[in-house]
Amino acid sequence: MTTRPHPSEFLCANSDPILPARCAQIFQDFLTGRGDPSGELDQVLDQNPELVFGHCLRAAIVVRGDYIGARSRLLRSIVAIEAICPHVDDWGRRHASAAHAWLDGNQALADERYGAIIIDFPRDLVALAVANALDFRLGQRRMLRDRVAQILPEWHENLPGYASVLAMYAFGLEENGQYGRAEKVARRALLLDPHHPGAIHVIAHVMEMQGRGQEGLEFLAITEPAWRKTSYSVHLAWHRALFHLDDDDALSALAVYDHCIAESHAMSELADGSALLWRLQLGNVQLGDRWQRLADRWEMQALAGARAFYFAHAMMAFAAAHRAAAVARVLNLLQQTKFEGLALSLEDQLMVRLCEALLIFAQGDYVGCVERLGRVRHIADRCGGSLAQCDLIQLTIVEAALRANKANLARSLVAERMAHKPSSRLNRRLHQRLGDKPQDGVSRHTRVKPLPLICTNSGPSNE
Repeated sequence: MTTRPHPSEFLCANSDPILPARCAQIFQDFLTGRGDPSGELDQVLDQNPELVFGHCLRAAIVVRGDYIGARSRLLRSIVAIEAICPHVDDWGRRHASAAHAWLDGNQALADERYGAIIIDFPRDLVALAVANALDFRLGQRRMLRDRVAQILPEWHENLPGYASVLAMYAFGLEENGQYGRAEKVARRALLLDPHHPGAIHVIAHVMEMQGRGQEGLEFLAITEPAWRKTSYSVHLAWHRALFHLDDDDALSALAVYDHCIAESHAMSELADGSALLWRLQLGNVQLGDRWQRLADRWEMQALAGARAFYFAHAMMAFAAAHRAAAVARVLNLLQQTKFEGLALSLEDQLMVRLCEALLIFAQGDYVGCVERLGRVRHIADRCGGSLAQCDLIQLTIVEAALRANKANLARSLVAERMAHKPSSRLNRRLHQRLGDKPQDGVSRHTRVKPLPLICTNSGPSNE
């Protein structure tokens, strides 16, 4: 593969000698979740409306972040690029075309077009960052890894942004179960940029998937100065809470929610809040009015056009807070929406059944929850989230089976978890609730031990 010059090398050229350096800093902030790259870029484009690279970067920020509310800004940049770049095969026009596909609601086509740019320009880190995010949202785990692998030979450590390339590759490795290689590549990225939050995020994932909870807590504590003031801060706090939960320390996890997640407003952060409170509810933790306050924030979100992943997390809050009108709104949107571009048509079915299962779990119909999740749990990894995020589906069916006193099913599901993470205290507690296995191997008369209520000082439970 012969590397062509990256267009940004000359698209940033301007009579103002400060502009290229400013663009480079904005781009670096975009890659690492630092600062306010969107606001900074708006200022640059107001002063330099014909800066094609700036418009391509603005499009990338919107598409990568899945910012539905920024559609008008994205459209302005697309129109500007089309006016400046006369030929459809110009680099800028190709970026505009890819972003336009996202604007039209076709994420798969947007991913395809950004991917095609990377083939011709393997050092186009703008296109790579967006395609990487789309691969993740579309549940394309192999491409999450392989798309970066395709261009790695054209990169080396002396190129700006190489640490970000390695962080993306490491995450793809982790999501494909290659934990050892993922951690090795992420640590190499940290050698180049010791404060890279994306690389830190990958290592947190690896440690969570391998059941290295105490090590994970120590790692996040040591690296916290690097990620605390980045866009990763809420999500890495969520990972910290998962380590506490895996150690069967629900109260510490709840404290993380209260101090780091409860006041969030971005949809991705609200999803972290829902996912954490749901896990705590599965553990019978008294949550006071937390569901109500979180549901208030979800009520403010425009879910129409949002990712399927967010529908499920909004449903958790509305179902747990007993908001019938909001629940009906989510179900109606699910029926009206076709989630285009997901890896298989089964994903539509997954989201509908998952939302229904969450609702009836909150209503106490554990048998019905088991039935619905049992039909789709084999595709749970395609829910549009990470392996760690999609584990919520497995945790829910385990708890539903336990509460429905389906001991045989619960035992098999818990055995899966024990085989994957034998050191997990949470998994051991789930196993203990099943009691002793009968001598003849028949467990139909086994009564599942009830889960004790974990009390807090924050008022009555909403469950």
